Amino acid sequence: MAPRKIIIDTDPGQDDAFAILFALGSPAELEVVGITTVGGNVPLALTAKNALKVVELAGRPDVPVYAGCPAPMVRKLITAEYVHGETGLDGADLPEPVTPLQSEHAVNYLVRTIMDAPEGELTVCTLGPMTNLAMAMTMEPRIIPRLREVVLMGGGFFQGGNATPAAEFNIFVDPHAAHKVFDSGVPVTMAGIDCTYTALMTPEWLDALRATGSRAAIEAANLADFYRQYGTHKFATAARPIHDACVTGYLLAPEIYEQRQCAVTVDIVSPETIGMTVVDWWHVTGRRKNCNVLRRIDPAPFFALMLERISALP
Repeated sequence: MAPRKIIIDTDPGQDDAFAILFALGSPAELEVVGITTVGGNVPLALTAKNALKVVELAGRPDVPVYAGCPAPMVRKLITAEYVHGETGLDGADLPEPVTPLQSEHAVNYLVRTIMDAPEGELTVCTLGPMTNLAMAMTMEPRIIPRLREVVLMGGGFFQGGNATPAAEFNIFVDPHAAHKVFDSGVPVTMAGIDCTYTALMTPEWLDALRATGSRAAIEAANLADFYRQYGTHKFATAARPIHDACVTGYLLAPEIYEQRQCAVTVDIVSPETIGMTVVDWWHVTGRRKNCNVLRRIDPAPFFALMLERISALP
């Protein structure tokens, strides 16, 4: 079977780096045809540079990287250096990239690539705010029925939010973009924080990753060591969620996730709950079930698979 073709839309971010490395280490199952970047965890100039650093770390400078939208569709950009450090990839020793960014804007690239591909061939994986994809859908609505699926890290319900009491960061940064995508009719799978909080990387797992000797694995573990410093107020142990890698894990092993088709709406109105993903888990509204919601992950096979794939990189 041919590998599934994906575009990764991202705002690296240490956990984004894990998701990208996990995908690039799985070439039999996943073909990363391109990476698009957006302002999110850190500003666009850094997320674009960071994506180039990650593809070079993976030994895959052939994967093209496109810079996209520097700010959300309506609101001002909110960033998260308090989690990811000033560069977004603090913790690792990654050289300045030598691979150039592509000159085409990420939104134009998304429209062109999806329109040129056979219908149902491409999956877009969003690991940050969904601005680029929503802008592409606005610019060219004909891309919507051509997509196979959108798989995103974002949102939540049972755990509330991590940016506000109601909203998860990626959706909170650009709730209008998320609303556009969720309401578009495209098949959506959501790995929210309810799911990612069950994917907790432990110090022992990071030791095993580092012990493989792969440079990509060692630097990934270094990234994780910095990233784990945040969250001591929330998590009782030294284990921390590796949010965005849950998207790659779903593409590779969907059977290890508890999942349910639900109606999901994104609040874009209330100042208290803007960015909240309202999940109709019990189907009480009768609305169309527009989202495959990932509730939990089986961590043992997930982390075994990620260790295997990242350590296979140079």
